[in-house]
Amino acid sequence: MHAIVRSVVDTRTKFQHAQIIETPSCGKCLVLDGRMQSTQLDDFIYHEALVHPGLLTVDRPPRSALVIGGGEGATLREILKYPSIRRAVMVDIDDEVVTLCRRYLPEMHRGAFDDPRTEVRHEDARAYLERSDERFDLIVSDLPEPMEAGPACLLYTREFYRTVHDRLTPSGTLTMQAGMTKAGELGFFTAIHSTLRAVFPVVAGYQAFVSCFGTPWGFIVASRRLDPRRLDPPAVDGLIAERVRGSLEYWDGVTHRHAFALPKHIRKALDAETRVVTDADPLIVES
Repeated sequence: MHAIVRSVVDTRTKFQHAQIIETPSCGKCLVLDGRMQSTQLDDFIYHEALVHPGLLTVDRPPRSALVIGGGEGATLREILKYPSIRRAVMVDIDDEVVTLCRRYLPEMHRGAFDDPRTEVRHEDARAYLERSDERFDLIVSDLPEPMEAGPACLLYTREFYRTVHDRLTPSGTLTMQAGMTKAGELGFFTAIHSTLRAVFPVVAGYQAFVSCFGTPWGFIVASRRLDPRRLDPPAVDGLIAERVRGSLEYWDGVTHRHAFALPKHIRKALDAETRVVTDADPLIVES
């Protein structure tokens, strides 16, 4: 629980209940459908963990990226730290949330929406990918977990991940948030990991403790052939120095090695999981 000092925005968009609040401990926070998404205090942890493992895994300086969701613009912010990026497309269906974040959360996007390499589209991400023939070095899925039956459910299925696979360059990577990884709450993480294994030859789960969530949080990198776990700490640090403009606050070689070293009970749960999420059998997260 977070005490609220000030309510900056409290509105219902066409798609969700959106709030921007301010708390004494976390600063400004984005809350969607009652769930904390990002805070001024520690968004750097979540967004660096979400973006950099994928971009560092690509075997050449990345040139193009697609963000699915990511309304506050912080995912874009991290991608644009790579001078080699020539084009960064963000597809978020909720234009109202993006407009609110752009106005009230400059601390998070830090001008990413105004970068000339950025293109923002407000439409269904699956429809966009299905009709596009563009290929990306990185595709990031930065979406809330689906809490009810609807279009969001179809962005977590084997069929959707097949489309993502086909929109990646040969050495491209998918990275995504994949829910909490605390004991007893692994079902979303393991189901998505299992579903990705049905599509991608390489699937690597990892985690980071995100303070505002109060729990370790799961992420996944998937690719045709490149495995982020092959990178040792000196290699990661070298790639950051070579590819990233400025310094990172959270991600480095030691953090990379630690994040992918999942504890035994999580590895066991991943090995035991057999569910493959499909359009006909979507995954719903209970609120």
